[in-house]
Amino acid sequence: MFDEKMIGLKKEIVEHAGLVESMIAKSIKGLLSKDKGLLSEVINKDELKSNNYEIEIDELCTNIIAQYEPKARDLRIVLMILKMNNDLERIGDHAVNISQSCIYLLEHPLIKIDIDISQIANISKKMLNDSITSFLNEDIDLAKNVCKDDTIIDNLKYDLSKKLITFMASDPKTIKYCLNIMRINNNLERIADLSTNICEEVIFISEGRVIKHHKDENAIESFIKKP
Repeated sequence: MFDEKMIGLKKEIVEHAGLVESMIAKSIKGLLSKDKGLLSEVINKDELKSNNYEIEIDELCTNIIAQYEPKARDLRIVLMILKMNNDLERIGDHAVNISQSCIYLLEHPLIKIDIDISQIANISKKMLNDSITSFLNEDIDLAKNVCKDDTIIDNLKYDLSKKLITFMASDPKTIKYCLNIMRINNNLERIADLSTNICEEVIFISEGRVIKHHKDENAIESFIKKP
């Protein structure tokens, strides 16, 4: 019975992950294809679904702990899913923030600036997908690669922020427009951070090593290379 409950729990967390992945994809596609309907769907429908998943999965985790009193690795997995569930709900919130800013950009199309968010968006989406895959398959190498990719996202965010600041300084009329792009940029970076959090938990569950506090890039690199 415990095994069946765990299978059901993992199925629910995968469904929640699939939902928030689709929310991110819709938010970016909505901007690029100028489809406000997709953006509104993320804000008005998908966010509620994500919130409902969070409540349902929290209850499942609590019931499993109370009913079966799992020990050792089983308990760590349930607690990890509990934390992952919260991270996924927050990722859904970030997708909503992105959609809100995308709607502003579509409604104010006259300002033309040379900014491309597709690279940071694609990497962030891939990091989320890989983090869930690493959890399901207990793929430590994939989890470590996601942790490495977080540095790429940080650099892209920094470069894009510098460009936006330059535009705002040279032309005050672009300030609100650029701030909305910066909001998208910041939310994509936070999605990458939360995906990294999931992978850090995967590494801990499988290897018993904590890397979340090793923020220095060289320290992380040497740490995850340990046998």
